[in-house]
Amino acid sequence: MPAKFKMSKRGVGQLLNSPEVSGEVLRRAQAIKAIAEAASPVGGRGDPHPGRYKLSWYARLERKPIGRSQKKRLVAVVGNSSHYARWVEYGTERVPAHHILLRAAQAGGGN
Repeated sequence: MPAKFKMSKRGVGQLLNSPEVSGEVLRRAQAIKAIAEAASPVGGRGDPHPGRYKLSWYARLERKPIGRSQKKRLVAVVGNSSHYARWVEYGTERVPAHHILLRAAQAGGGN
């Protein structure tokens, strides 16, 4: 006789907000952050703030409304708080894009 399964939306919601899932989501975010830190460029002699970009990475958990129900679900956020982070990531007319966060997410998301 085949096994039967009846999904409980409430149960899935509880699972997604559980400490076990929260811990794993945060672990993966921290792995991405560590890769981004390691790959971050550090300015040379002319840079008035060498190392600021590298030291400005953060990883945190947030609860955000998702979908039509707007129920809050756990999400991990990895970012950089330096004011010029977007220019390092995407580049400018004079500076090529480094894509640090993109490469870190691709490398560290599944570990």
